[in-house]
Amino acid sequence: MDYLDTLSHFASGLDYAKLDPEVKDQVGWILADTVAAIVAGSAEPELRAIATRQSAAPHQAAQLIGLAQNSTAEAAAFINGSAGTFLEMDEGNRFSRGHPAIHVIPAALALSQERQADAAQFMAAVVVGYEVGSRFGAASQLRGAMHPHGTWGTLGAAAACARIAEMDHKGMRQTINIAASLTTATSKQTMLEGGLVRNVYAGLSNRHGLLALNLAECGFTGEHDGPSSLLGNIISESFQADAVVDGLGQDWHVMHNYFKMHSCCRYNHGTLDAIDHMSEVEKLPAIDDIDRIEVDTYHLAAELNDPAPQNTLAAKFSVPFAVATRLLTHSSALSSFTWEAVRNPDILALAQKVSVSHDPAMSARLPMERPAKVTIHLKDGRQRVGQAGVNRGDDASPYTRAELRDKFMDLTGRIWPKAHCEKLLQASLDLAHLKTPFGAWTSLLSHPAY
Repeated sequence: MDYLDTLSHFASGLDYAKLDPEVKDQVGWILADTVAAIVAGSAEPELRAIATRQSAAPHQAAQLIGLAQNSTAEAAAFINGSAGTFLEMDEGNRFSRGHPAIHVIPAALALSQERQADAAQFMAAVVVGYEVGSRFGAASQLRGAMHPHGTWGTLGAAAACARIAEMDHKGMRQTINIAASLTTATSKQTMLEGGLVRNVYAGLSNRHGLLALNLAECGFTGEHDGPSSLLGNIISESFQADAVVDGLGQDWHVMHNYFKMHSCCRYNHGTLDAIDHMSEVEKLPAIDDIDRIEVDTYHLAAELNDPAPQNTLAAKFSVPFAVATRLLTHSSALSSFTWEAVRNPDILALAQKVSVSHDPAMSARLPMERPAKVTIHLKDGRQRVGQAGVNRGDDASPYTRAELRDKFMDLTGRIWPKAHCEKLLQASLDLAHLKTPFGAWTSLLSHPAY
């Protein structure tokens, strides 16, 4: 068997009930965290506007989470996938250098509702999709101009859908091969400029994952090895096929994920962690005492150097803005990256004092660390220095379950009452251990907003 046969046998044959309890527990938190990101993102005006343009289909089973309405599976996969990326709070994986869960869970949910799957089928699809997508991401090195959203995530979404459809290994392989021809030529520049089209990339991956399954079921075919063509010759600088199945079924990518507390691009997090570490040693200096701020970091973070972002999305991809809003608002949560913050003249003035430099030695520490060093130069000649290596939220420095619970409540609390949010969180964690029926869990997702 070649690597794709090995992967397809694994994906079609995974028995979720037999997974270790700690794996199920982690998957439960990934599910809950992703749902929370979707719920919070559903409150954004642009997301609500595009959702109203989807065909109203009240008799369809697939839910638009946070919007208290149903639609087709394709529309739900697209809208929920897009909502989950709006606030930059969705989980990710440092080895795949992207966000596997948001590319998989909306498609798996929509198809499971359409085809009346049970909890075990849905949860198996989530794990299969995550492992397939993340492993393709980790085995490839996307071209520098590519945004990781909308690329290898399509393969994960397709695998999840094929698992729900109970495809055998041949059907699984065919669906993945078809999906390789349905990825999007995503541009990193959209995130740097604040182009909101970037927020639909994950939505497209989810929708195209469903399309790949439908095409396979109708007799369409793909290449013999579509992923190798896509990742080896088209969107990626390199692709190591053997790495896709290295440790398959033993070394779970879901166990190496990260969760986010800073409401911005992951590349900002080393810098923000460094400031947090600085504040733990001594109170941060007053803004009026700061002369300038220097940030040294790895190459991906050093690209985020715009001190005057044009909108909230661009602000989330700006190291200078992230530093300035953290120092002025004393937070890096949702409220620090709003339109009010983007238009705050004091934040913008401080951002102009922040310079960002690439340190090749820090780039060499990827992916095990995402380092940064922040030096605050004071007007009296003194310096304050903070450094970070492993980012908080990684499996090597995880957030506590209590912190993740607070995050869930904060995000879902944008539109739902506290009691309902608490009930949904527990149901999500129980679902991962197959202690809650799938229908009982999805019924909680239809709760109307305030």
